[in-house]
Amino acid sequence: MKAIFRDAYGSADVLELREIDKPVPKDDGLLLKVHAASVNPLDWHVLRGEPFLVRLMGFGLLKPKHNILGADMAGRVEAVGKNVTLFNVGDEVFGSGMGGFAEYACLRENTAAHKPANLAFEQAATVPVAGLTALQALRDHGRIQRGQHVLINGASGGVGTFAVQIAKALGAHVTGVCSGKNVEMVRSIGADHVIDYTREDFWMSGKQYDLIVDNAAFYSIGKPLRALKATGIYVGVGGSSSTASVLQSLIFNPIIAKIKGRRVVSFMADLNQADLVFIKELLEAGKVVPVIDKEYSLSETPQAIRYVEGGHTRGKVVITI
Repeated sequence: MKAIFRDAYGSADVLELREIDKPVPKDDGLLLKVHAASVNPLDWHVLRGEPFLVRLMGFGLLKPKHNILGADMAGRVEAVGKNVTLFNVGDEVFGSGMGGFAEYACLRENTAAHKPANLAFEQAATVPVAGLTALQALRDHGRIQRGQHVLINGASGGVGTFAVQIAKALGAHVTGVCSGKNVEMVRSIGADHVIDYTREDFWMSGKQYDLIVDNAAFYSIGKPLRALKATGIYVGVGGSSSTASVLQSLIFNPIIAKIKGRRVVSFMADLNQADLVFIKELLEAGKVVPVIDKEYSLSETPQAIRYVEGGHTRGKVVITI
């Protein structure tokens, strides 16, 4: 099979298209004929091994553990492990694992779900990492309630476009923050109010929110906490590849929050089947619609990763296979 392969940590320049053996699923796994995958910031962090914390999280200390990237994928089941009970050969599924930038990839049964019937493979492949991050930021960590005022910073990105729609589906009043060129798009996916951050210092507007989901959480939260109600919750998502950013998010921001008496949460998404099914139902009901910025072929994966690494995507970037 064809796959985008790498032997070492580095930029997208270390990636190359190779012919390799088809993987074999474990007893609790599925072999997927991949029709589409999507690119996440996770992919370029794992590609570079930056920040260094990534290497300590099981991705390989000195050399990469995963030669093929691609955490999100959608396709048809080609084979199943002997302990698999929920899927059969031929089923259309979407889910998260590692190795989606290839013609075939393996998934664990508990990180896969049946593809929403109304979605193309390209749309379904955008969902797992970004969709579940948005869902868990709002529901599990942000404790969103119907009627609350929610601010989504970075509302036009992969996580942001899902967060705006999920927050609306859960009954919140949503304010989205993005650049001027994306204002109409963010409004079109359901935001009640949209702020162009290039024209307004939204943190200093005097408006306060019950919940802030910040998709650019790599700076001091001294100013953002001014926009958070005393009973509110700030959820930080994402960050840069610098060690300073990691220290800011994990150490200094919680200290600042404690001094100011505010609740701050940072987390990584738990990729699980129950939440995939939850968001699948929202997708099938038309309450959430994936936003796709660009599509690339498998051989163009390095270009796709460079584009996502630039940090200005509108929704998700898809690899069609």
